[in-house]
Amino acid sequence: MSAVHGTGAGLVQASDRNALRERRFAQRKRVNKVALALSLAAMVFGVFWLVWILWETVRLGVAGLTWATLTQMTPPPNEAGGLANAIYGSFLMVALATFVGTPVGIMAGVYLAEYDNKGWLGSLTRFVNDILLSAPSIVIGLFVYAVLVARYKTFSGWAGAISLALIVIPIVIRTTENMLLLVPAGLREAAYALGAPKWKVISSITLRAARAGVVTGILLAVARVSGETAPLLFTALSNQFWTSKLSEPMASLPVTIFKFAMSPYENWQQLAWAGVFLITLAVLGLNILARVLTRTKI
Repeated sequence: MSAVHGTGAGLVQASDRNALRERRFAQRKRVNKVALALSLAAMVFGVFWLVWILWETVRLGVAGLTWATLTQMTPPPNEAGGLANAIYGSFLMVALATFVGTPVGIMAGVYLAEYDNKGWLGSLTRFVNDILLSAPSIVIGLFVYAVLVARYKTFSGWAGAISLALIVIPIVIRTTENMLLLVPAGLREAAYALGAPKWKVISSITLRAARAGVVTGILLAVARVSGETAPLLFTALSNQFWTSKLSEPMASLPVTIFKFAMSPYENWQQLAWAGVFLITLAVLGLNILARVLTRTKI
């Protein structure tokens, strides 16, 4: 009788455990469904606004895009003109900022990841870099204004390029360091075992392995500075006429868009939308180019 009673109690406990397990499984399924529904709703909400913004940009931008937009200077109110000087100014200042900021950012990221991962200088550099990453761009513009513009009593393309370079550098530093830290240590050890010096390991092994992430970081920085307005308002200001002298005030697409979009003149508003479309198209083209380049074999 005791054996039968023990067997029956064991069956009851097993059935209770199975029932508890089933209840927990059903509860997890409900939680999973709720989380999945919330995630899908958030995705739909974000994609809706993204598609709407892109649609309005294409619809209004293409309508204001003509051959004159690319070949003529910014016009007075209610007169025909284009964005040639603003396009050239933006291209020149962004190119200079990338040319200056990218090598500095990559070398600093290599130093932090490969040479001073836990030292006091590396920690201090990361702290300063985090401050620059989180600092509003208008603060950087005011800094360059106080250092260069106010001292030399003139707005200039050089000041605009320097302010954009100060935005490029921390982004490239952070992405380069993170991408290099993701490279497996076994690759470095294998290269060291073959007798390769450290600089050769970095240039031929780790940077090549992390090049997709590094290029993505550079493009992220270029995409950000391409649409920056506040730093250029305090440094390069603007110029209604064509100029290739970096020592003079220089027009740029973001500042021109800001000025024209806030105006009551219809032709300026059309040019502002055309400028928005051009910036969006340029950033999209850069991302596609980066994907193509980073997919090639080493």
